[in-house]
Amino acid sequence: MGERFVVVPVDGGGGVAGEDEHSDAVVSDPAPDTGSGGREEEKEAGEDSVFEQQDPNAVVPILEYNREPNKYVSSQRVKERPRCEESDGVPKENSPFINNTDNDKGNSYDGTNMALFEEEMDSNPMVSSLLNKLANYTNLTQGAQEHEEADDDEGPKKKAVKSPQMGTFMGVYLPCLQNILGVILFLRLTWIVGTAGILESLAIVGLCCSCTMLTAISMSAIATNGVVPAGGSYYMISRSLGPEFGGAVGLCFYLGTTFAGSMYILGTIEILLTYIVPKIAIFVAERKEDEVDALLNNMRVYGTGCLALMSLVVFVGVKYVNKLALVFLACVILSILAIYAGVIKTIFEPPDFPVCLLGNRTLQNHNFDKCSKFEVIGNLTVTTKLWQLFCDGPDLNATCNEYFVNNNVTEVQGIPGLTSGVISENMWSEYGPLGMLVENKKLPSVAGGDPARDIYLPYVMNDITSFFTLLVGIYFPSVTGIMAGSNRSGDLRDAQKSIPIGTILAIATTSIIYVTCVVLFGGCIEGILLRDKFGDSVKGNLVIGTLSWPSPWVIVIGSFFSCCGAGLQSLTGAPRLLQAIARDGIVPFLQVFGHGKANGEPTWALLLTAGICEIGILIASLDAVAPILSMFFLMCYLFVNLACAVQTLLRTPNWRPRFKYYHWALSFLGMSLCLALMFISSWYYAIVAIAIAGCIYKYIEYRGAEKEWGDGIRGLSLNAARYALIRLEEAPPHTKNWRPQLLVLLNLDSDQVVKHPRLLSFTTQLKAGKGLTIVGNVLEGTYLTKEAEAKSAEQNIKAAMSAERTKGFCHVVVSSNLRDGFSHLIQSAGLGGMKHNSVLMAWPGNWKQSNDPQSWKNFIETIRETTAAHQALLVAKNVDSFPTNQDRLGEGTIDVWWVVHDGGMLMLLPFLLRQHKVWRKCKMRIFTVAQMDDNSIQMKKDLQMFLYHLRLDAEVEVVEMHDNDISAFTYEKTLMMEQRSQMLKQMQLSRTEREREIQSITDESRSSIRRKNQGAAQTSNLSRQSSQTEDTQEDEAQLIHDRNTASHATINDKAETGPERVHMTWTKDKLFTERNRNREGNANVAVRDLFNMKPEWESLNQSNVRRMHTAIKLNEVVVNKSQGAHLVLLNMPGPPRNRGGDENYMEFLEVLLEGLNRVLLVRGGGREVITIYS
Repeated sequence: MGERFVVVPVDGGGGVAGEDEHSDAVVSDPAPDTGSGGREEEKEAGEDSVFEQQDPNAVVPILEYNREPNKYVSSQRVKERPRCEESDGVPKENSPFINNTDNDKGNSYDGTNMALFEEEMDSNPMVSSLLNKLANYTNLTQGAQEHEEADDDEGPKKKAVKSPQMGTFMGVYLPCLQNILGVILFLRLTWIVGTAGILESLAIVGLCCSCTMLTAISMSAIATNGVVPAGGSYYMISRSLGPEFGGAVGLCFYLGTTFAGSMYILGTIEILLTYIVPKIAIFVAERKEDEVDALLNNMRVYGTGCLALMSLVVFVGVKYVNKLALVFLACVILSILAIYAGVIKTIFEPPDFPVCLLGNRTLQNHNFDKCSKFEVIGNLTVTTKLWQLFCDGPDLNATCNEYFVNNNVTEVQGIPGLTSGVISENMWSEYGPLGMLVENKKLPSVAGGDPARDIYLPYVMNDITSFFTLLVGIYFPSVTGIMAGSNRSGDLRDAQKSIPIGTILAIATTSIIYVTCVVLFGGCIEGILLRDKFGDSVKGNLVIGTLSWPSPWVIVIGSFFSCCGAGLQSLTGAPRLLQAIARDGIVPFLQVFGHGKANGEPTWALLLTAGICEIGILIASLDAVAPILSMFFLMCYLFVNLACAVQTLLRTPNWRPRFKYYHWALSFLGMSLCLALMFISSWYYAIVAIAIAGCIYKYIEYRGAEKEWGDGIRGLSLNAARYALIRLEEAPPHTKNWRPQLLVLLNLDSDQVVKHPRLLSFTTQLKAGKGLTIVGNVLEGTYLTKEAEAKSAEQNIKAAMSAERTKGFCHVVVSSNLRDGFSHLIQSAGLGGMKHNSVLMAWPGNWKQSNDPQSWKNFIETIRETTAAHQALLVAKNVDSFPTNQDRLGEGTIDVWWVVHDGGMLMLLPFLLRQHKVWRKCKMRIFTVAQMDDNSIQMKKDLQMFLYHLRLDAEVEVVEMHDNDISAFTYEKTLMMEQRSQMLKQMQLSRTEREREIQSITDESRSSIRRKNQGAAQTSNLSRQSSQTEDTQEDEAQLIHDRNTASHATINDKAETGPERVHMTWTKDKLFTERNRNREGNANVAVRDLFNMKPEWESLNQSNVRRMHTAIKLNEVVVNKSQGAHLVLLNMPGPPRNRGGDENYMEFLEVLLEGLNRVLLVRGGGREVITIYS
């Protein structure tokens, strides 16, 4: 087409706002900017076509005809353009892609090119729209919410975000350099070299630098795998390993940064009190042995004051801290240049810093000027100040220390220079205990004096016990700071390019600096001066300062400001990190620290940071604080490596880092190195740090907010689950491993609320969090129409499961009818070897009152389905009266009525219930029924022995049931049942008529209850007749005994099987006694009743009569023995094979359970579930 229409907005005065002929552009909207203003307008312009649904109040656009080829541009000006914020925080524009279906007639889709996708464009926008949206993306600043969180106060007044401009050098390289180089380099590296020797010092530096380099490689991979908003390591770890690991490691990183602040402040005060103005010390030691304590107390007082001052500076003007960062960095670089300049100068002209030795022992030269015992003044030999330090007076005949008398005083140059060959002497380590004298082993020494008195003399000695692992912990903080670049990711022009290059270059640079410093210190400085931690042998000068050029003060002042700056930056960064964690909402008790001043400064987090920092200052020793922060940083680095390794091995589709020079093996090596360094540095600190991280992890897992960040741990869990499921065979488990894996069939009411929440309580009590639990529900209909209801039902079920502390899975199925739905659940719930083996459901209590017979028919079909699937079935009657998880049942019993052997389910269930605190105080009683030929006494002994071998504690009772004649009450009950069933089938009654008919049948049965007892002769004839009929009926359903289960003979170890029916008898003598007693009292009534009712009775199905007789008699015995029990477990009879008797089956069960409160009907799955073997 050679022309186009341009929709030109008209302003209030009717004029055209403007147009650019050579672009897709559309005129900018004069309405206030909503934060995406011009970009959103351009986005609409770049799309093929479309007419957005117009607001009724919108200004009508003017269509302008344009002949510029192949261009379609549309723009609309409306008075108000609301902007939708979705729950995921990504702003969604009003969709211009789909016409409103309500107004299709008046507004049709005009873009024929994309008409095929027209109906999907509200959820699947066009690519041009997506690209424009991505172009509008801007990183958020430090401490702000992450990009997937909605900014609630976004509105017309929102200012445009300034595009970040920092490159690799200024944004990553220099900040990393400043954070890595610091206090340890200036105050402790010379001592480490002197104590460990050059070789072991290089090993320490190599270990630590390798650890950070491997971590930087892993961090680079994570940082370049997508846009990393400000938040640095916490963001990367939490989004890679999940909120639990993220919170735990984030807090560890926070604690590490906070203790780093303590270390820098202690370094600042140490430089101030030891090297700049030692006279301002408040605590002054009167004796030499008290000097260490006095120094620590001074550090505590001045450190606390310095912390308060720095916290105030951070609170009032954090912007000044950022502006001074370059000044502090300049101090660090100048100091390092001064060191290298001093090393070069030692080649030509070594500086003059003599060290005085007595024998081979190094002396502190604070209190004497000349390194000699005597001096000659005008032909007179007089003693020096050194003499007075070792003798009891200035006289030549004064009593002196024996070692002082026996050894000469010598003076050596502390810095002999790079060409002196001292490097060979400093190769090896000189570790020693607390109080060990710093000695030059090359010089001669004559022993003498009391070694215990040496601490009172001006010798240079170790202030702590030194060993290799301690030095690793003290040195490691000097390589931390590699996260400085990633923490500034929001300010970088291209973070995915700058972070890897800048961080790795900074680590390489600092590693070279540390390695060269180790070698140069060992090659230039005498070993005794290197081991002099505080420079006491060179009049209290900073040892590294003695090497620098042009003056030691360059290093002293430079290191002082460097430590000040690092401390300020720690106090600035740590509260923001804590604020970011608090605002994520994963640690509930930290939420108060997410708030701050109006400008977002984290006031409360700063207070907490200062409080924790004070703990480090009260420790007061730089050497004691350094290993603490080493632990927390190593923990953080460990999890960065773990995150990279997990993501690489899982090969998740989203893992596509731009940085390609990584490998899972490197990440695992880095992780192993971090773990090794933790235990090398300080095993007890390592255990404490791991315990803290573990506690935080479990707390977040238990109480924290659920976050779905697509983390690698979830992917790892899925892989582990898949691997375990593949390994787990679908074959049934061994009897020893069998436990009920439940499918709980729940019913919901019309509001999608769980009807019987106590069923979930019972599940929790039975399972106690062990094994598999699937909670299922079926909705009737089609999934297309019931999708919303299904999701609502699933949410409600999950809420009920959470309330009842039921751990498991929820499965809601939509099916055309309930029976098919339950069948699908029974067949398909679970996965692989993780499938249910038992079904738990509630008894349909209102089946008689229901208009729809389908309710109880579905119940019976479910029983048949579970039997066919060889699954156990548990049916809870009166489930709403079952105890809640908060109840504690007192002294009582759980009664088991073991009528037929079901594989041991009846034995196992009470044992599992009694593991839960609700049922713990209940005792277990087992009742069984004696058969015709059984010796009840022997049977009881056998059952007790069986329980003993099963390791179950229970009382045993064998119930004596007589083979009574069938009573008139049984016939009346059967007659009422059959008449009701027949009438309901033949008559289509209304609800009221049906209830009236049921009531009349009930009244008729009540009138016959009075004639309950019948004569023995006639009824015994009927009984014999019924037993003959029973043998011929193939479709008979057995009330108690099932063909699929073994008979009671398994307990008695009998080879023969029991009869197909159960005879409720005991012995022949008792049978005749019972019959004679019944004849004597009721003969006349029986004859009259037989005469009156015989025609109706003869029409009854005799198998129904026998089943009803069994149900009534068994119910009488159970009620008599177990009416007061907390729970009754009973074998569940199988349903009839002929479906015509289903309703009668329900009646039998009602009679069987009548008068009992809490009942659990149990039907075995056809396999043994309990064993006597180990």
